Amino acid sequence: MDAPLSLYGLFLSALLSSTLLPGGSEAVLLWLQQQGEHSNHTLLWIATAGNTLGGLSTWWIGRMIAQRWGEKLQHKIDPRAAKWIQKHGAPALLLSWLPVIGDGLCLAAGWFQVRFIPALLLIAIGKAARYSVLLWVAS
Repeated sequence: MDAPLSLYGLFLSALLSSTLLPGGSEAVLLWLQQQGEHSNHTLLWIATAGNTLGGLSTWWIGRMIAQRWGEKLQHKIDPRAAKWIQKHGAPALLLSWLPVIGDGLCLAAGWFQVRFIPALLLIAIGKAARYSVLLWVAS
């Protein structure tokens, strides 16, 4: 496979995996690691960037929905995610890598107006930690 093209595929897979759409970024990441064409650092940064951007897009959607429709749609937010964000604030986004609930945390963080920079940093740290563990275990 063309090396740069494979990195674009990893980025896109990670981006889609971090939205409400299904994706398999972990499988793509581990497959590319086995191919040996890229360093683990490169794979980590590309996957983290895509997954973080996806999480931020969900954060942004939550923010826009809250501004536009406010209390009319508040009951649609995952109550577990809303409770975590209200109780722990931005640090709850360290768990944004979790399947299913991670998307809800990002959406709730946007809804409850968690600021952009803390959201960016904490989402990225959580995503990077998950991919780091995957790469380390597979090595």
